[in-house]
Amino acid sequence: MTSAALALGDDALILSHRLGEWAGHAPALEEEVALANIALDLLGQARVLLSMVGDEDELAFLREERAFRNLQLVEQPNGDFAHTIARQLYFSGFQELLYERLAAGDGPFRPLAGKAVKEVAYHRDHAEHWTLRLGDGTAESHARMQRGLAELWRFTGEMFQPVEGLDLDWAGLESVWLERVTEVVERATLTLPEGPRTGAWTAGAGRQGLHTEPFGRMLAEMQHLYRSHPGATW
Repeated sequence: MTSAALALGDDALILSHRLGEWAGHAPALEEEVALANIALDLLGQARVLLSMVGDEDELAFLREERAFRNLQLVEQPNGDFAHTIARQLYFSGFQELLYERLAAGDGPFRPLAGKAVKEVAYHRDHAEHWTLRLGDGTAESHARMQRGLAELWRFTGEMFQPVEGLDLDWAGLESVWLERVTEVVERATLTLPEGPRTGAWTAGAGRQGLHTEPFGRMLAEMQHLYRSHPGATW
């Protein structure tokens, strides 16, 4: 259970921080609120999951880079708004399916999953709405959305690598995810990349503690205040 709680908790924590970086920078006030709410949902999930492992604050702010077990997908920089939406489309669709399976089981993640799946359904709906709006919008928005899908595609295979402590049909999960994502992308007049998502040359070692170059900078920013004032309370 510990490995799974850490992996899922780190996914939620890191993506929450990435989405929080949009504060003050989102393209519209409504989107600033929406992205902040999604970030808070993910942070709430992270707190529950990390608390299953140990002290949530120490796990978030005192671990070194190699000790994090999040997917490489969620640590990728925001890029432009379309890039962020592509990341959300890929991950929220996966997370919704994952929590649906966990909520239907009888394991230790069932209580969290039962609540979180409702939150993640909104996250997925938000991402789908914007994928359709950008993909079937102007030539510029179409090109940006297509570019975001292409640049992040190689990180998606890692989502379906088995996680210790989660007894799931990962191949079946991947098949449903791919079918759903393909349907949304095609309705948005976009296309999914044809390159492989698994293999020696593709991305995908975050679960083993190997992260991409932007992650170190993000982690330093996320942990700076806590490490600068050890033991402080508010």
